[in-house]
Amino acid sequence: MSRSAPARPPRSGSTRRRRQREQRRPWVGYAAAAIVLVLAVFVAARLIMGNTQPTPADAPVSPELMTTLTTVPVEALNQVGRGTVTNPPQAIHGQPVAMSESGLPLITYIGAEWCPYCAGERWPMIIALSRFGTLENVSTSASSSSDVYPSTPTFTFHGSTYTSSYISFVPVETQSNVRSGNSFQTLATPTTAQESLIETYDAPPYVPAQSAGSIPFVDFANQYMISGASYDVGVLQGQTRDQIAANLSNPSSPQAQAILGSANAITAAICATTNSQPAEVCSQPGVAAFASGTSGGTPTSAPSQ
Repeated sequence: MSRSAPARPPRSGSTRRRRQREQRRPWVGYAAAAIVLVLAVFVAARLIMGNTQPTPADAPVSPELMTTLTTVPVEALNQVGRGTVTNPPQAIHGQPVAMSESGLPLITYIGAEWCPYCAGERWPMIIALSRFGTLENVSTSASSSSDVYPSTPTFTFHGSTYTSSYISFVPVETQSNVRSGNSFQTLATPTTAQESLIETYDAPPYVPAQSAGSIPFVDFANQYMISGASYDVGVLQGQTRDQIAANLSNPSSPQAQAILGSANAITAAICATTNSQPAEVCSQPGVAAFASGTSGGTPTSAPSQ
């Protein structure tokens, strides 16, 4: 007689649950992978967002910092002389002095808050302008955190005012340091006359063709022009505004050599438009040394935006 197969024991609840878990396990793995992917995308987006946010936000310059910049000892400026200027103002020949509506030599600045080279150039411009008048309503700012020399500490001329008996200063900050799509928010648009200056002097033969239209651009009453930063802006990296300002009192510091040398260069260009007035400024050894080409290194082309 054949023996029948032993009866199969009934499945226990635990066995069914184990089978169910085993059946669900691939889906759990897929879900976990999807969560990891979503988190990775989120982190990447936050990193990108972080690299495009202005740091820090614009705010009024403290009276202490503004005083430091506008009262740099003339002894320090004279000791630095040409300093480490690499891109001095370039002469424009054969043009009459451009005058403002008030009858003063017109100094025109074109820049943008996101621009790292503009960030560097505002330091010596504030110092130089303070030798001829009073600059007010200046705010702190920083260049773009996603460009070269990221988040360079600086200022903005947007909303500023300037009074002087010697010159008129008209600044145009075309864009902010706040992202808007693939560009930055618009702050101001150059006038037709200002666009004409850019097309005429921020172009060959004054600058190489590949650098035409670069910023910062400064026109000194059609007598001199600057396209790009006057010095290596990299010397400001890793420094706060207060640290940079404090270093200006040490003429041998890299920051003083760059910023004060550039301030002397800008001062000399302005003096060329004012018939060397005021004499107590334009006759200073630091300004005269720059104008005569003595002291400091050989000028070369500086990078620009």
